[in-house]
Amino acid sequence: MGKFLQLILDSFHGNGLVIFMIALGIVEFSFGLYKGKWSKNERTLDIICFIIPRLVVRPAIAYFGLKLLPVVLPGYKGYFSWVPFFWGCLIIAVADDLTQYWYHRLHHEVRFMWRFHRTHHSAPYMGMAMASRQNLIYTFFFSQIYLTTALVYLGLGPAALVVGGIKGTITTLAHSSIPWDKPFYQIKWLNPIAWVLERLISTPATHHAHHADTHGDGVGFYKGNFGNMFFLWDIIFGTAHISRKYPEKYGISHYESDEWYAQFLWPIFKSKIPGSELAADGPAVREEADAPAGHHLQPVLQSRETGAEVAIS
Repeated sequence: MGKFLQLILDSFHGNGLVIFMIALGIVEFSFGLYKGKWSKNERTLDIICFIIPRLVVRPAIAYFGLKLLPVVLPGYKGYFSWVPFFWGCLIIAVADDLTQYWYHRLHHEVRFMWRFHRTHHSAPYMGMAMASRQNLIYTFFFSQIYLTTALVYLGLGPAALVVGGIKGTITTLAHSSIPWDKPFYQIKWLNPIAWVLERLISTPATHHAHHADTHGDGVGFYKGNFGNMFFLWDIIFGTAHISRKYPEKYGISHYESDEWYAQFLWPIFKSKIPGSELAADGPAVREEADAPAGHHLQPVLQSRETGAEVAIS
């Protein structure tokens, strides 16, 4: 147990990414980039989702995984330690991010799975906290945690540490309310870099589109842009939408601020909001009866204001 507690402390005190995320959050808050939408309920949810997975869930899975693997795979500890550091980083980056692309995509395309991911899309704002805002069960079954733990056991630990830091930085900046990629689109001589950048990694423009509360306006695109570190997966699998613009509104159009505990712990705790997808009698996916044909896996609503399709994911 002492080693487990030490692992938790090391993951907190030795993780420069955590410090970076907190500093970025302070900058966002100082400049009012949450635009007064960070209510007590949203703030509580964001803070809990930021702390619990990092201090409890992920360290626990890694700790017990590294205890179990020698039993399941005896003799394989450090089996790939001969792999050069660069190739180790490449192996982990591809394996980790590609599995997350499909894990993420399935939660948008399979009705049963949507409610476990809904928490990540409910906030009417974007910010660094959104990178961690997930239902606990969604986090617990996060495929990359187990994959990375196995690769560490097999001898790719240093590479996993580096890739984790790089990926965490990219995904945090992609969720940030600071449009750091905008100069690449506005400054002509940076345009060639922008063309490569937006197709290689997730940027605010491409990932914010995924979090828009509307679809069909040329900017919001809930049907794709599933990539986390690499946007390249969306290019390869045909789910990419690049507009170089940022949505005016974020979240779920029919979101009525479900209680933080329901969003974090559904289905253990249910929402008290009538008709919510997280309520005891709520639908798996909230959609209107006249939703367009062909949207049974990615249903939409019609915006009362604009008539445009409204994303639920």
